[in-house]
Amino acid sequence: MAPEATPPRRTARATRSRRLPSARRLRVLTALVGCLTTVSALAMAPMASATGTDPEGLYEFPRSRADNGARVTGVERLDERTADLSIASPSLGDGVPVRVILPRSWSPDSKRRYPTVYLLQGASDDYTSWTRETDVEELASDADVIVVTPEGGRAGFYTNWWNHGRKGGPQWETFHTSELPQILERGYRANRHRAVIGISEGGLGALNYAAHHRGTYDFAGSFSGVVDTADQALRWGIYLTCMREGEDPVRLWGDPERNRDVWDAHNPSKQADRLRGTKVHLSSAAGMPGSLDKGYDPTAGFFLEGPVYRPNVRFADQLRAAGVDVTANFYPSGSHAWPYWERELHVAWPSVLAALGVAP
Repeated sequence: MAPEATPPRRTARATRSRRLPSARRLRVLTALVGCLTTVSALAMAPMASATGTDPEGLYEFPRSRADNGARVTGVERLDERTADLSIASPSLGDGVPVRVILPRSWSPDSKRRYPTVYLLQGASDDYTSWTRETDVEELASDADVIVVTPEGGRAGFYTNWWNHGRKGGPQWETFHTSELPQILERGYRANRHRAVIGISEGGLGALNYAAHHRGTYDFAGSFSGVVDTADQALRWGIYLTCMREGEDPVRLWGDPERNRDVWDAHNPSKQADRLRGTKVHLSSAAGMPGSLDKGYDPTAGFFLEGPVYRPNVRFADQLRAAGVDVTANFYPSGSHAWPYWERELHVAWPSVLAALGVAP
């Protein structure tokens, strides 16, 4: 039961509230209500990110810029650690997508910097393939590395296209090896230690990037990769991929005979000595039905995986002869398919971390 003094106080308060406020009091009350409304809205709203909302309310995914003006123009946050960046690139154009997975210990206010693991897609796919087809997010969840899956084009071949000797795009190599690293170093606390891993066409890109930019990559991995563009079967594969995706294959590196110097400059098997100082990991299979095949697909086995097997075996011998630190895993069975590449990622992961100087 309320004390006897309460009703008089309640009555007195009610009496005061019936008084008409002065104009000055109205202005003060209006300002006070506005402040309280703003404070309340700020307290309830999520932290703003580059494109709107930050569902976890932890930090913004930053925007940054490279020397040539390439810059992050949009960010779509996918979860606590993952975001898709949209990059305006002088080398490729606007809206180039890149997926970034940050380590758990990452903070925009920290002075700590992190190594980067670049994962390159295969032909006729896109930048989402590694997170769509593998458990790389879980695999890297306890590692202090930034994982990046950049767009590589459906038939980009990780190169600055020759374009019949004229300037022009696309310039995938410039984007991946210059623009994107600068953006990550300046906005995402990346350091200069890098690993690059690719599957199929992406394996070609990983090896070429490491050879063309000596000392830039501590680790280069090629899973079922195109390692010898002089091999006739692999060369035909390059031509057919370009034509399937509506590209002129001659615009890539020119004619294989008349422009042999251009082809050789993008052939890992012609650059074995340039990989000295980089830890290299190769894997491929002979294309026979394997334990991870769910209903054997002869196209993925005999026609896609089979042709890369012998060139990889030869390339491993070349690397050893050149004094390159190489691990080569060759399997009698297995096809050109993600279950085998996911398995190989787990096999190679401890070597990736060791090369980057990261504790497992």
